[in-house]
Amino acid sequence: MLMKTSPFKVTKQKLSPEAAAKKKKRDISMAKTKRRSAMKAQNQRIGQRSDSDLHHTDGTPGGPVRRVSIAKNRGGFGKGTK
Repeated sequence: MLMKTSPFKVTKQKLSPEAAAKKKKRDISMAKTKRRSAMKAQNQRIGQRSDSDLHHTDGTPGGPVRRVSIAKNRGGFGKGTK
């Protein structure tokens, strides 16, 4: 029998179940703010491609957006990755 998925839940952060639940609640509430919803809607209007990422350059919805290649996006723009 070939298993396509692991029976174990893999998370990047090793959090207790209580902490993971609190983090999930915080993350969802942040993702549903008016600002984030407006930015997501703008990204969807522009259209995402598999070879690049969209960045809101001034952090405001409806503001300027820059398309960044995957390679440039991973580098931290000269500021490191941490």
